[in-house]
Amino acid sequence: MLRLGSTVVWLVLAFVLVTWIMRWSGRLTPQRSGTIWGIAAIPVLAFGLYLGLFWAPPDVLMGDVYRIMFVHFPSWIGTGSAYFTGFLCSIFYLRSRELKWDSWASAGIEVGLVFNATGLITGSIWGRPTWGVWWTWDPRLTWTAIMFVTFAGYLVLRAFMEDPEGRARSSAAVAIIGFSTLPMVYYSVRWWRTLHQPQSSPQTVDPEMVVPLRMMMLAFILIFGYLLTRRYMLARLQTKLEYSELAPDEMEMEAS
Repeated sequence: MLRLGSTVVWLVLAFVLVTWIMRWSGRLTPQRSGTIWGIAAIPVLAFGLYLGLFWAPPDVLMGDVYRIMFVHFPSWIGTGSAYFTGFLCSIFYLRSRELKWDSWASAGIEVGLVFNATGLITGSIWGRPTWGVWWTWDPRLTWTAIMFVTFAGYLVLRAFMEDPEGRARSSAAVAIIGFSTLPMVYYSVRWWRTLHQPQSSPQTVDPEMVVPLRMMMLAFILIFGYLLTRRYMLARLQTKLEYSELAPDEMEMEAS
């Protein structure tokens, strides 16, 4: 099973890389690529959950409680991927002033908040039996909460600004500044004395735990791709509707 799981992980990784390259090279539309990723995520997620919940051995210290890790950690992979998308597309918007990049950025931030909330909730559930509390102001947890509030503020800002271009400029600045919270979250366990454990590695984790964890990481990346493309398509429709109301005769927007 270990060899089969490792083989499936590499096959799924190759599939993810090929389809992402095809998407960003223009060979796949957002709608079609999102559909492919969404369909592919179902069996990958199911197989990953089976491996994590039933096949992986219990932890020596935590027993079966640690199995929430197979959702908790992949949630942060989705969070980082989504916020990085928002950060990168915000830079692209400020350089080109093309509103399609603003749509990609807002889609990434919104999807990132979903994964961010999932990570906080599962972490709290995991912390109760292992730390004895639902929440503590540990440096990593604190920075994670700050990150969530910062990007929630990004969406609040967008909701209260009516001018599309002014909203895109302001929200791009917030996304770029807010992205600085990610390295703070990552390095907090190294910079400060913290209750949260340092980052694990394949060398410090049982191989029978590594395979399902990697499978779930790939599943969450596929789910991220599906949600991102669907939210982007909605954002583009909203932008087009705003421009049709503001300047019906000057609506020249690139559809991609």
